[in-house]
Amino acid sequence: MEPAKAWGKRWSSATSSLAKRYMEVAVAKQSLVCLAADRNTMAGLFELIDDVGEHVAALKTHVDLVDDWTPHAWSDFCEAAQRANLLIFEDRKFADIGKISRAQMAGIYDIRSWSDLVTAHLISGPDVVDGLQAGWTDVGRHGGVLLLAQMSSRGNLLHPDYTAEVVEKGAAHPGVFGFIGNGSRPAELKALRAAVGDDKMIWTPGVNLAVGDGEMGQRYGDPTEAVMAGSDCIIVGSGIHKASDPKQAAQAYAEASWNGLLNRTG
Repeated sequence: MEPAKAWGKRWSSATSSLAKRYMEVAVAKQSLVCLAADRNTMAGLFELIDDVGEHVAALKTHVDLVDDWTPHAWSDFCEAAQRANLLIFEDRKFADIGKISRAQMAGIYDIRSWSDLVTAHLISGPDVVDGLQAGWTDVGRHGGVLLLAQMSSRGNLLHPDYTAEVVEKGAAHPGVFGFIGNGSRPAELKALRAAVGDDKMIWTPGVNLAVGDGEMGQRYGDPTEAVMAGSDCIIVGSGIHKASDPKQAAQAYAEASWNGLLNRTG
């Protein structure tokens, strides 16, 4: 299936080359799944790529959680992700001023050199996006920022007025790839899509085939419902990497997300 047919008006409205790259990968794999690769060893991360790489479109990383991280091992991991046709999304949640955010993209982990996407809070103002984009520019790369507009954790402080302001400012910024939405509440997600329009991506944690409450305040909604409500990518962690058969679980989430997209576009 061609991306234009699978994504409908979302394909024609997308102005970001990175967004179109993601949509092409999703169609090639028939999967709108980003795996939250929450493993704390390099061996565990390589194992995830081998086990489920064919069924997911992106990897969400927390590089600072890896106990045995080395620059060489991480470079090998990123190369393995590229071979598996996976976007790499560092869930850093930057929130500082532009100058500091630019410096944080360098540092010991040199996030600017390997990440395709990063997350950020807009609490410090739009300069955070400029700083992150400057980080990629410093090494001749192009990347995208996902702004947190909603969260799926219980008691979070991202209230509707804040969400509206994040969307207003983010929608107008060319460095913003899209927004993080709340996959556990389809009604909120549908309202977010209406506010965002068709130009920007919405990626959503808080989904699980086992709907309900998770650990430490996390909440889960149905992945197909999340996509039909407006999500372009479902972020799944323990539902895959803690499953008895991660490959089979990844395939199930891929099918659920793909069916949601086909039902959404008709």
